[in-house]
Amino acid sequence: MGLAASQSRLLSLIARKTDLEYTGQQINQARLQLANLTNDLFNTATTLDPDSDDAVKLQLRINSIQSLDQSLELQLRRVDTQQSAVSTEIESVRKIIDKNIDLTFKTFA
Repeated sequence: MGLAASQSRLLSLIARKTDLEYTGQQINQARLQLANLTNDLFNTATTLDPDSDDAVKLQLRINSIQSLDQSLELQLRRVDTQQSAVSTEIESVRKIIDKNIDLTFKTFA
């Protein structure tokens, strides 16, 4: 791979890594909102009789929110895995660029 192609690949990988970081931040923000909602529901549930219909409905809603949170956690793990792979590839491309530069300067020296 030539120097220009390597540089282009590096820039596209950096853009992809930035996109993955942003996606991870969005997922974390959604998880934080779900945690706040769950907290509010728990606080509301403490004022109710545990055997009442409202308490049962709140518990079902809390359970569904926790399922959503688990789904978001899995998405976050996938994003983290992709980010790690992109970081590894970035390092590889940087080494290729460094080799290219060294060979070029050895030729002209």
